[in-house]
Amino acid sequence: MDDNTNGVHKIPGNGDGSSKEVIFLHGELDLWVLEAKSLPNMDLASERIRQCFTMFGNCSYPFGKRSPKVHSGKHSIITSDPYVSVCLAGATVAQTRVIANCENPLWDEHFCVPVAHPATEIEFHVKDNDVLGAEHIGVVEISIDKIISGNKINDWFPIIGHHVECLNPFPKLHISIQFRPVRDNPLYNAGVGAGPEYIGVPNTYFPLRRGGNVTLYQDAHVPEKMLPEILLDGGTCYEQNGCWEDICHAILEAHNLIYIIGWSIYHRVKLVREPTKPLPAGGDLSLGELLKYKSQEGVRVVLLIWDDKTSHDNFLLKTEGVMQTHDEETKKFFRHSSVHCVLCPRYASNKLSIFKQQPNANGPRQPWHDLHCKIDGPAAYDILTNFEQRWKKAKWRDFRLKKITSWHDDALIKVDRISWILTPSTGPIGDQNVCVSNEEDPENWHVQVFRSIDSGSVKGFPKGIVEAEAQNLMGGKNLKVDKSIHTAYVKAIRSAQHFIYIENQYFVGSSFFWPSYKNAGADNLVPMELALKISEKIKANERFSVYVVIPMWPEGVPTSAAVQEILFWQGQTMTMMYHMVAQAIEKAGLSDKYHPQDYLNFFCLGKREPSSTPPSSESSSHTNQPHENCASVCCFPTMASAQKFRRFMIYVHAKGMIVDDEYVLMGSANINQRSLDGSRDTEIAMGAYQPKHTWAAKNSHPNGKVYGYRMSLWAEHLGEVEESFYEPQSLKCLRRVNEIAKRNWKAYVAEEEKKMMGHLMQYPVQISRDGKVSSLNDYDSFPDVGGKVLGTPTTLPDALTT
Repeated sequence: MDDNTNGVHKIPGNGDGSSKEVIFLHGELDLWVLEAKSLPNMDLASERIRQCFTMFGNCSYPFGKRSPKVHSGKHSIITSDPYVSVCLAGATVAQTRVIANCENPLWDEHFCVPVAHPATEIEFHVKDNDVLGAEHIGVVEISIDKIISGNKINDWFPIIGHHVECLNPFPKLHISIQFRPVRDNPLYNAGVGAGPEYIGVPNTYFPLRRGGNVTLYQDAHVPEKMLPEILLDGGTCYEQNGCWEDICHAILEAHNLIYIIGWSIYHRVKLVREPTKPLPAGGDLSLGELLKYKSQEGVRVVLLIWDDKTSHDNFLLKTEGVMQTHDEETKKFFRHSSVHCVLCPRYASNKLSIFKQQPNANGPRQPWHDLHCKIDGPAAYDILTNFEQRWKKAKWRDFRLKKITSWHDDALIKVDRISWILTPSTGPIGDQNVCVSNEEDPENWHVQVFRSIDSGSVKGFPKGIVEAEAQNLMGGKNLKVDKSIHTAYVKAIRSAQHFIYIENQYFVGSSFFWPSYKNAGADNLVPMELALKISEKIKANERFSVYVVIPMWPEGVPTSAAVQEILFWQGQTMTMMYHMVAQAIEKAGLSDKYHPQDYLNFFCLGKREPSSTPPSSESSSHTNQPHENCASVCCFPTMASAQKFRRFMIYVHAKGMIVDDEYVLMGSANINQRSLDGSRDTEIAMGAYQPKHTWAAKNSHPNGKVYGYRMSLWAEHLGEVEESFYEPQSLKCLRRVNEIAKRNWKAYVAEEEKKMMGHLMQYPVQISRDGKVSSLNDYDSFPDVGGKVLGTPTTLPDALTT
């Protein structure tokens, strides 16, 4: 890493072997796309064809295009539908709405976007939107050298392109742009919660809420006394709670409403199999029967379930569907009951249902590992808002498909009209009505809700540009987009001071700097921000550690084309990151002292089960469903080898990040483009911290519940708690974790049975000092099941696997 003056990082090489120095723009861009003038008519040719066909009578425009615009009061013609895409290093970072039929469009749109891109210029691509795709009008290029000073540029710029070369007057674009480097933003300087004026993640739909409470869960159930005691500040011990048991009690104790939204909700599941406290009446029922039971008590029960379009349940066709989410079966179960259940069509997701697994009595069942949370207090009402917006859109779509012209949906309760249900009031202190703790309480939490979602999936986003900006929604051609989960990840990484711990089902991103396939479209900044954070710390000669836990392979058969391509993208992401870290080490003159894995490491989870013993309760703690629904995710011929050696991966289905033992970010979003884009899969997440347990508040390592949660996860993964684990940023801790992980991998792949210390294993790749990533010797493919560890590219559309 070289000089980072003005937020521009200079890194030798670009990940593809080139020695050319690469310049990174790292910070925020404040952009205004204001207006354009004298744009060409890109629809002129099609308009002439249309006129030929209408010489002998009126004819509607092909594909139902909109009403023509009148020019000069004499003729009606069709003209361009312009919009602007803002690009850095080939990645689109902002996009305006489409203005129909206009050669002098006025957008007046504002964007504040995080950037961490290698670039020499910022490109503003002006395009004409058409039914069959966009046509390029021209581009405005602004050199990075003009903006790194931080001065605002506000001017008209000529639009360059072969369509505009002979036009008079020449087309121009009016833009305003200002860059703010990371180092100049105080939000990132002191970690999380620095002072009472801390506002959380800025520029998001939902604000930071104070006076809340958060309960953190690992897996669905943790057997009593399975994990060691973990001491917290104040002399208390961290408590591992039972997620599904708490869900069961919450349902049983509900008085007014139960709203459930999910990827897969299977009515046959029983929530509690090993109760730790007495269950009220109804607690032994299946989920479906329990929800009917509560609806018969007068509780409003509403379910919104993802609609797998490949599943069917009608007279002519009955299929389970590709994803086997039981959506049709569950909807049928609630038919003719007082439970409201709607299937919500949405883009197909990579996420695997926790109820998808099929019985497999011939071998060890593959456990799952997951992260969950419960929120009490003001932020819970933001989750309620999300449900109501999703429900109203899904129900409106449901009625529209049935060709009902007018409808009125009474499924949702008007909570603000019910006097005994507390709700936030308007005004700056409105949240106080629903706070569950005060600011002096050491166990107080601050919580913020984030989403990846667009106006195609919610009802309630404003249509106007000014109103959308006021609610921190980004424009996107014909949509309003909330991509605050991505914003939250970027902000948390930039604020990190000591270490980052990640568990995620996928890890793919920052393709604009991959060694190859740079145009794959996986443009999220998470991997790049991590690499830049490590590089900055190396330059400053400060310790920083990043731990990433992922599944051995993502959901599916590891030899299949889709899984192989995802693994290939993951390998490209790792290679890019390790190359940057190695270059930073070399630039700092530390190559003889440190290795890239002294800063960045990837792990997976696995288990060997002794052939002489049945599955243990400790093994079942990882599963997220009852015994009768638990088995191997992968049922294919090579599973016989896994059964022979009684070894299997623990599938990491988690989506969470812990920063500096003071901040936790958790939800449904994977680290890939599908989850973080905002206009693809719909996701929700929360970020939370305890203001009395931060580095800023204590001037030392905090030992609150976020710390306890991370230590509890490590106790589960590493088999015990060691003294070095208390300081995960230290080189001693990182090397000790690596030592255990490598030893566990050797035990996992050994032909004879060997005892593992916990479940954490090194991810089966090796990293050279110069950052090159390769598979381990003798393990180019995964043991037992096959499939290349570093994957292979395929001909599948990139959008399906990124």
